[in-house]
Amino acid sequence: MIRIQQQDFDVGAELERLSRDNASVGGVCAFVGLVRDMAGGAPVTSMTLEHYPAMTERQLHDIDTEARERWPLIDTVIIHRFGRLHSGDRIVLVAAASAHRDAAFGACRFLIDWLKTRAPFWKREEGPDGARWVDALAADDAAAARWRAGLD
Repeated sequence: MIRIQQQDFDVGAELERLSRDNASVGGVCAFVGLVRDMAGGAPVTSMTLEHYPAMTERQLHDIDTEARERWPLIDTVIIHRFGRLHSGDRIVLVAAASAHRDAAFGACRFLIDWLKTRAPFWKREEGPDGARWVDALAADDAAAARWRAGLD
């Protein structure tokens, strides 16, 4: 399931949905991304995420498809919010359900690493010193490069 939405989500309900009525699920691995109160040593009071809906949805489907090709997954969930969020708000949930933990762990990490580098969201942080666009991080590019090289 893939959703791009403004409203918050219930992590427990989303994880429950992944395993409910499916006894073949042996494990669910999840990552929840939150708005931090600091970035690069500067205070952050809010973050605004923008995107082009059709482009973003297509890219998230491609990322999900690639994860399902790499691991034997039973189901996945990708929820990414847009709009103005504040410190402590949930931004993203990725989760993978599989019969075995290795596939769930690997797919979950892959999904969030790929989202960070391939999903077309533009982020603008605001703080007491004004607003600034968020550039891609070298650590995120390095994580994606490991997946491309088959090192993870």
